[in-house]
Amino acid sequence: MAKKTTEPGKAEPAKKAGSTTKTTEKKVTAAKSEKKTATSTKVAEKSATKAVAAAKDKKPSSKKAMPEQPVTKNVESYSRFTDFDIALFKSGKHYKLYEKMGAHVVDYNGVIGTYFSVWAPNAQYVSVIGDFNGWNRGSHALYSRWDSSGIWEGYIPNVGDGETYKYFIKSNSGEELEKSDPFALRWEEPPRTASIVADTYYEWKDEKWMKERYKYNALDKPFSVYEVHLGSWARNPESPDQFLSYAELADKLVPYVKEMGFTHVEFMPIAEHPYYPSWGYQVSGYYAASSRYGTPKQLMHLIETFHQEGIGVIMDWVPSHFPGDIHALYRFDGTHLYEHADMRKGFHPDWKSYIFNYGRNEVRAFLISNAIFWLDRYHVDALRVDAVASMLYLDYSRKEGEWEANQYGGNENLEAISLLKEFNEAVYSNFPDTQTIAEESTSFTGVSRPVYTGGLGFGMKWMMGWMHDTIKYFSTDPLFRKYHHNQITFSLIYAFTENFMLPFSHDEVVYGKGSMLTKMPGDEWQKFANLRLVYSYMFTHPGTKLLFMGAEFGQGTEWDFSRSLDWYVLEYPNHKGIQEVVKALNKLYKSEPALHEKAFEGSGFEWIDGGNANDSTLIYTRRGYDPKDDLVIILNMTPNPHQNYRVGVPDSGSWKEIFNSDDKQYWGSGTGNPRAVKAENEPWNGREQSVEVNLPPLAAIVLKKSK
Repeated sequence: MAKKTTEPGKAEPAKKAGSTTKTTEKKVTAAKSEKKTATSTKVAEKSATKAVAAAKDKKPSSKKAMPEQPVTKNVESYSRFTDFDIALFKSGKHYKLYEKMGAHVVDYNGVIGTYFSVWAPNAQYVSVIGDFNGWNRGSHALYSRWDSSGIWEGYIPNVGDGETYKYFIKSNSGEELEKSDPFALRWEEPPRTASIVADTYYEWKDEKWMKERYKYNALDKPFSVYEVHLGSWARNPESPDQFLSYAELADKLVPYVKEMGFTHVEFMPIAEHPYYPSWGYQVSGYYAASSRYGTPKQLMHLIETFHQEGIGVIMDWVPSHFPGDIHALYRFDGTHLYEHADMRKGFHPDWKSYIFNYGRNEVRAFLISNAIFWLDRYHVDALRVDAVASMLYLDYSRKEGEWEANQYGGNENLEAISLLKEFNEAVYSNFPDTQTIAEESTSFTGVSRPVYTGGLGFGMKWMMGWMHDTIKYFSTDPLFRKYHHNQITFSLIYAFTENFMLPFSHDEVVYGKGSMLTKMPGDEWQKFANLRLVYSYMFTHPGTKLLFMGAEFGQGTEWDFSRSLDWYVLEYPNHKGIQEVVKALNKLYKSEPALHEKAFEGSGFEWIDGGNANDSTLIYTRRGYDPKDDLVIILNMTPNPHQNYRVGVPDSGSWKEIFNSDDKQYWGSGTGNPRAVKAENEPWNGREQSVEVNLPPLAAIVLKKSK
């Protein structure tokens, strides 16, 4: 049965408005409009068939149905919503709103056009404006639904794929706004801000990966992540100001990540964002891939190419805040619709941005649907959730008197906690072979524990404390490290309280912090040796791994988002040595079960000697499911080599050195143990058996029992 609708209010007078809020951009759009208006109908009819098929999730059909009745109105009363959809939306339980909201090309009564729907409950009038109607506010008014959902909708004939548009909204207060579509699948390239009618239909060719993905995302499998900012990973040397496209990245980035041996790549936020220096963390178009690098389907091709090479894709997701750009979510219908009206909860003092109203059902549905969208339509394998700590606490970055306690008198944001739990339940219910990863820096309990046990439900959590302590320790002159020994051993006290990921992330190489290389003390040789050592420590420490781009070859300058990484330094053997040691560590991590099978279990780690502060050495065992896979790791944190250094080992027999960060191929000194060493019946370090080894300076060696 067709749903009743309320006729739109009295049409507003025609008013030409550009696709941006800036005068100069309006002139650009106006010029574009003159050229495009004459051909928009032809383009729409030619390209819309494929988008219609996207809505039906099948290949386009070349056969066009005969009209059942002529379409004569500018806007037809038409809806994609059922009563059940509306009930789910109102209750915050609709997790696939992207199938209903936004712009969808459809065949209605034999005519190709676009169905538009937008949530604006405090509007008295909503219309679609765009190139197709000369940005006329009064010609294409949408219909307000009768069910108090606050949704405005309608079908506009002869508008199809590629059309730019916005919503003109006149609020109940009389305020007039031009807004981009919160559910738009594509946006104009910044600084222009209009939405673009698009679809996400794509003939995926990654069936093998998707079928077997659960094997690569499992918590007992190697999980080594290369964190990338797409705009500054590399640029064309001939056009250094020009970004590489998604297509070019498929040709260049994918083989590089494979060559380096990483199991996953993590994209810093690629949802549309108006301000490039925000690195993507100030999102305006939550459902649109950034147009700076190409089209949605080109991004799908990039992800597909990674999958075909056996590499998983993680996307940064930002449900914590959004910018106050006038064209986007902020005060969307003239009221605080998406953000919390109480600025003690709705404004982020650090980032000068706005915080979602996590207690509003429709906003919860918007956010959870967005997470599901990227997993569903883009085949993303994991979501890394940004700034979780800022969501969990009402007093985050706030002084006394700037926040209000929850109903129990505490500082926890109960609505945000509830949202995160529901988000994780929704993700793992719909996509059990994916992962969610929390960037959370506090001691909040149970971040990576199941919701049914009282946890937040994430699969993993960044081990921020480990990152800060490790960098602080390795920044200390080796002469004084013995006085800070507890700093490097402290992480093992709490290492198994969560499923931890060990990150050396982008946040540690910006804002004057220097690069990973420049954090290391000593002369040139010592700096590079220290860097090889800290990476060896990370890859042999319990937990999964993450390394930010540029760190894998020891870039000397800190990260600059406005230009390419310093790839030229790979001409020098010291930098090439860092790159080679990271390759070797990835290979070791993936090939040795003891380094990943029990990454989150206390039984997978045991100290042999963690208390030798005077020598600044660490000796420990890593264990997998099979005892024959046990490894002994020895770290020498000083530039002093040690000959015939006795170490307790778990078993008798011969022990072979399978990795040495001081190897000459890594620009090391070449000190080590080329031959296997035989265990002796001499008790040491609390073990019945022990071996004598040569410890290279500022280096790590890994021993494994010979077969």
